[in-house]
Amino acid sequence: MRTFTAYVELDEETKLYVGVVPGVPGAHSQGATLDELQTNMKEVLELCLGEQDQEPFPHFVGLQQIEVGV
Repeated sequence: MRTFTAYVELDEETKLYVGVVPGVPGAHSQGATLDELQTNMKEVLELCLGEQDQEPFPHFVGLQQIEVGV
């Protein structure tokens, strides 16, 4: 069993949660709730891993917030 980290945003226009797993091509989904998003992300990750050629995925390190004066 592997654990992946998803980047999650709320789309203000559609009011849907959108998730992306960095470094895994095709690993993105959406859901009306965080629970629905988690279910959908698990399903898409299982599909992506089933199609993957056993190449190692990048190790997720974290996110950085950068403040700029605009």
